[in-house]
Amino acid sequence: MTDQEREPMTYQHICTSSHCDCGISRRDWLRIAAISGVAATPLLRAGDALAQKFKGDDVPVRIGYLAITDATPFFVAHSRKLFEAEGLQAEKPRLFRSWAQLIEAFIAGQVNVVHLLSPTTLSVRYGSKFGAKVVAWNHMSGSAITVAPNINSVADLAGTTFAIPFWYSIHNILIQQVLRKNGLTPVSKPKGTALGAKEVNLVIVPPAEMVAALASKSVSGFIVADPFNAMAETLGVGKVARFLGDIWKDHACCLVTLSERDIAERPEWAQRVTTALVKAQLWTRDHMGETAELMSKDGANKYTPHPLPVLQKVFDLKDFEQYRAKGVLQHPEWNQRRIDFQPYPFPSYTQELVKAMQGTMMEGNVDFIRELDPAFAAKDLVDDRFVKQALSQVGGLKAFGHADDFSRKEVIAA
Repeated sequence: MTDQEREPMTYQHICTSSHCDCGISRRDWLRIAAISGVAATPLLRAGDALAQKFKGDDVPVRIGYLAITDATPFFVAHSRKLFEAEGLQAEKPRLFRSWAQLIEAFIAGQVNVVHLLSPTTLSVRYGSKFGAKVVAWNHMSGSAITVAPNINSVADLAGTTFAIPFWYSIHNILIQQVLRKNGLTPVSKPKGTALGAKEVNLVIVPPAEMVAALASKSVSGFIVADPFNAMAETLGVGKVARFLGDIWKDHACCLVTLSERDIAERPEWAQRVTTALVKAQLWTRDHMGETAELMSKDGANKYTPHPLPVLQKVFDLKDFEQYRAKGVLQHPEWNQRRIDFQPYPFPSYTQELVKAMQGTMMEGNVDFIRELDPAFAAKDLVDDRFVKQALSQVGGLKAFGHADDFSRKEVIAA
């Protein structure tokens, strides 16, 4: 055992590995924005060359992921050999430092199954103009607003700095809605710039650094995927003020994304991949404790650098009940879990997502979003053939506790 392993768990020692920088810096965003047109050509050629090495369904499943609970179905499917059960070969999932690195590897064909933030899938397809296709949702909910111990209401965030993981994220969309509903104005100002009495300055902070930023009082709070909210709670440096599943009912955060090239050339492969992930989601819903164990840094595959107690807090259904008693949940009648799983990509969600992004402050080139038709995006971004077929094998949406209906009405209550 190393000296570091003997040391007690503090925020400085949680998820500070260079392999868990799952936010997007300005430099990373510029890299993503550059992946289009001529700039994408070398990556596309590399992907084409790699694809030609395999025939039909012989191509192995090469998963790329970031170390957040959003990637859970990938870990479960790999650990439980669900890809092999569908007749596929699967390599050990590959961990990336940032979304930019993951996207570049995806375009180059180094990985062929990835999870991307739902707004980021729109950016990759319509901003970067790469043929990314959403084939399923990866999970529902799984994120929260965490604030410093002295913050007791949204109004207390006035005049402070607040951390988000990326401009193109459900987190940015929903925190801005929450702030505006409470009479506050989200802004993006350089460090040291004076803030108005009702302004909240939004800054990009990698999730792996958010807990330390909150503990050092560099930020008044953050909004991000777990397990970083659970880390702050476990260490006593922050408290959950609101779960995002309590704001946008049954929303998706990250989506299973394949390339159009693989779908066109290997539709049966795409089907088998999707089926394995649907079965992984279904297993996870009934084995939350085991899921936390296999994902932890002490698990056999060490999929994430996170300690088991932190992950248990995310996946423990009984632990989640405490938030009802504390009044954190404003909509307990929704019967949300802290994180949940359901694979069908509802068209209404994609449409509402595009509309929400069009009314959200974001940095970078946002022209493609302003011009994007929500109904078109819902049909063009998503290919739901494979997930529908997979669901038919496991009992439909009813197996996930939902009405067996591929349409729904979006419910948002900021």
